[in-house]
Amino acid sequence: MIGKIKEVPLREVWKHEALDFTRWLEENMDVLSDKIGIALLNVDRERNAGAFNVDLVAEDENGNPVIIENQLGKSDHDHLGKIITYLTAIEAKAAIWIVSEPRPEHITAVSWLNGSSAASFYLLKVQAIQIDDSKPAPLLTLIVGPSDESRQIGERKKEMAERYNIRERFWSQLLAYSKTQTKLHATISPTRHNWIGTGAGVSGLAYNYSITQHEANIELYIDKGKEMDEQNLQIFRQLLEHREEIEKKFGEPLEWQELENKRACRIRKTIQGGYRDPESEWPEIQKRMVDTMVRLEKALSPHIKKLNIGP
Repeated sequence: MIGKIKEVPLREVWKHEALDFTRWLEENMDVLSDKIGIALLNVDRERNAGAFNVDLVAEDENGNPVIIENQLGKSDHDHLGKIITYLTAIEAKAAIWIVSEPRPEHITAVSWLNGSSAASFYLLKVQAIQIDDSKPAPLLTLIVGPSDESRQIGERKKEMAERYNIRERFWSQLLAYSKTQTKLHATISPTRHNWIGTGAGVSGLAYNYSITQHEANIELYIDKGKEMDEQNLQIFRQLLEHREEIEKKFGEPLEWQELENKRACRIRKTIQGGYRDPESEWPEIQKRMVDTMVRLEKALSPHIKKLNIGP
């Protein structure tokens, strides 16, 4: 004979969340340890965390604090906020949230935290079941936990945040120096992106700076919009007719690129040095970038003013 599993209301098994369920969990921490794959040791109940009390605080095998918050009901924003508060107050390395009904938005939130935080977050669903007329038994189901993928996502996010901060700092310094040499980018604000630019006096034409980790590009970018492919080429080729004169005034050869797989065209100069080079070298890199931009604008500006642009 095979018995039939049925769910038992949690309040019939643990009438009081703190006095019954939390106490039971404290005495049966091995059940939770097996479920999340971490040995939880030295459990304390109702540990103080500022103005709040954490349901349970344990330690992992390395002695790092792990907070455990119980909720015999639907997950809610209040408990999520408390968990984050407890985590920072105790400087825990992991947080475990046990609820009877995890709401979709909190599943998403815990997944996001695992990809955006140095701590590990676990969300578990608790049920009570019995087979036929047996005694009720706990059933813990891991809904969300840290994974290699979430850790990799977290590392990528940190790397991107670092990259954005570095680039914004690079642009701030470049623009500050640029204002001492030219008014061309005087109204531009620094950004976290890999390029900044300003108009060249004709719609769709821009003088841009762009940087990679170890290179910088100074260019005239020609892009009048998706429906203007032919006009982009028309402008580019008019300027190309004066290549010898432009490069003579600029002082060295330029890269003339029609960019066949894109709608735009550009005229640019690439120099060595980018945002991943030592910050002590940035002033020299930025000086060369601004000097190159000043020379490019002076060489191209007279010819841009004479462009014959069709309707």
